[in-house]
Amino acid sequence: MLTALVGHWLAVLMGVSLGLMGGGGSILAAPVLIYIMSVPAKSAFAMTLVIVGFVSLIGAIPHWQQGHINLKIVALFSPAAMLGAYVGARLTALPWITSTVQLVTFGGMMFVASVMMIRKANGQPECCDPVGYSVKRSRIPKGVMIALEGLIVGVLTGFVGIGGGFLVIPALVILGKTPMKEAVGTSLIILALKSITGFAGYWGHVWIDWVLLTSFTMAATIGILLGSYLSQWVSAKQLEQGFGYFVLVVAIFVLIRR
Repeated sequence: MLTALVGHWLAVLMGVSLGLMGGGGSILAAPVLIYIMSVPAKSAFAMTLVIVGFVSLIGAIPHWQQGHINLKIVALFSPAAMLGAYVGARLTALPWITSTVQLVTFGGMMFVASVMMIRKANGQPECCDPVGYSVKRSRIPKGVMIALEGLIVGVLTGFVGIGGGFLVIPALVILGKTPMKEAVGTSLIILALKSITGFAGYWGHVWIDWVLLTSFTMAATIGILLGSYLSQWVSAKQLEQGFGYFVLVVAIFVLIRR
């Protein structure tokens, strides 16, 4: 009973962080499910996709009302991202893709995400090319680059349940020339869409605790609504560095425990 209570409180806090900072919190869903709620790793990653997808849709509502969602970019980025998410999820059914392989990949992605959050909080530019080279030097058309980025992030989403907002938003800003507020809102719709196909890729070969999934999703939804309300008074900059270090600690823990 106490474990379930702690796990659901952490789900609320995860949602609060999403509401306050516009991202990052979803990366904590899988560790809570695995290490506190004792859900098998493969099942936890599948359940994370539902949680992240639903909460992202809720979080996208105010962005839609404010006109901060670019449907053209959604149409360009989403098909490749959705395909990638399905492929990433199907890869987990391969016999050599064990829970350890997924957890090591997940821990590595958490480490990258934490470093990017810490750098951003310290005033270093966030919107650098996620794949490591200047767009100006690339001769590949921007439309192709956006689709390629969507495919790569989609595979990661399906494989380990990470939304990848810390990769999607810089890609939309640099490759798609999307304003930051628009990129945040647009990324939430993209995340929700690729979460659907990612979960479809897991369907039939992992066990799902539907009762826990429903209650955890509701707790995270309450959190994002609360976080969105608190964002009027709390600056994301004040929280981002501390949250980045917290994610770094969790990443190290996952890599050690795996």
